[in-house]
Amino acid sequence: MTAFRIPLALCAVAFFFSVTTAQETPAENNVTHSFELLGQQVVPAQMYRAMTPHQHEAWRKKMHATVVDLLGEMPEAVPLEVKWAEEEKFEKFTRHKIYVRTERNYWAPVYYFVPHELQGKTPAMVCLHGHSGIDPYIRLNETPAQKKKTDESALDYAVYMAEHGYITAAIVVRGWNETVGRQDYGIESPPRSCHETTMNAFLMGMTPQGIRCWDAMRVIDFLQTQDEVDAKRIGACGLSGGGTLTMYLPILDERVKLAMIAGAFSEYRTSIYAMHHCICNTLPGIMREGEMADVVGLHAPRPVLLINGIDDPIFPIDGARKEYARLKKVYEVLGQDENLDADFFAGGHAWSNNKTLAFLEQHFGR
Repeated sequence: MTAFRIPLALCAVAFFFSVTTAQETPAENNVTHSFELLGQQVVPAQMYRAMTPHQHEAWRKKMHATVVDLLGEMPEAVPLEVKWAEEEKFEKFTRHKIYVRTERNYWAPVYYFVPHELQGKTPAMVCLHGHSGIDPYIRLNETPAQKKKTDESALDYAVYMAEHGYITAAIVVRGWNETVGRQDYGIESPPRSCHETTMNAFLMGMTPQGIRCWDAMRVIDFLQTQDEVDAKRIGACGLSGGGTLTMYLPILDERVKLAMIAGAFSEYRTSIYAMHHCICNTLPGIMREGEMADVVGLHAPRPVLLINGIDDPIFPIDGARKEYARLKKVYEVLGQDENLDADFFAGGHAWSNNKTLAFLEQHFGR
């Protein structure tokens, strides 16, 4: 039998560790505390520090490539196909339900609102909903409780803008309502599969934000085929999870000429990182590269309106104000201060129309 000999020095080390381990218990020994300290220590590698347009462009090229890479692999492109499924006329617009083939094995449901009185080519807005699903955002299948929620949080911005003369395309975001797969654990309503969408996307080298933005990009392809749409005036907007997508979509698609981001802009470290959020809000690695102002800074000089309730518990207003101040510097460097605005309104996690129509008229006209 072979005898194994442990060096004397190694024995001493093993004995030392066994003794100290037995005698000492760390006072703080949980993941929340560990990640809190890590978040405080990390300094994003590509925080905005440009002082001139030339420095801005150098930063933009590098940061843009980084964020596009973090958003992951995209589905394989297929020729544009559209199926027109339903049509319903209302007082001020017609609502069509269509399906846009965004990849080989997926069709995105879209509610397409066309105002009755159009003055030639008309601006269009891609509207992205949050975790309540599509119904309250377009006043579909409305119950009294749902109507109350829609009214209180102004969720029906796709309808509201259509009533005021803008074409809108409200996408059923992948993983909600009729596109649901395995229902999220512990969530009874609405139908949603954020966990499945996120985990499977990660395993495929994708992200939920990336593939959901891909669907929106294919809807923009559709909008560009419509005679009534001004292809040079297409914007995006969204609340909550839809606001998160609206942060990333203009980075992937230069055709998005304007963005309105609601209930999503703050600091990663004091919002998504610091409290319970749906896993689909997570973009792996982003905090090591930049904060939210650095991400939205990639929109510049395109117009951006930030919409935040001062009592929003999951996207704290202090973080929103801090990042807004940083974002203003981006637009100042480019001499485009007038293209950035914020509506920090008295309210919670909700949309606000305090500034939306004025902002649209300023940058897209009527």
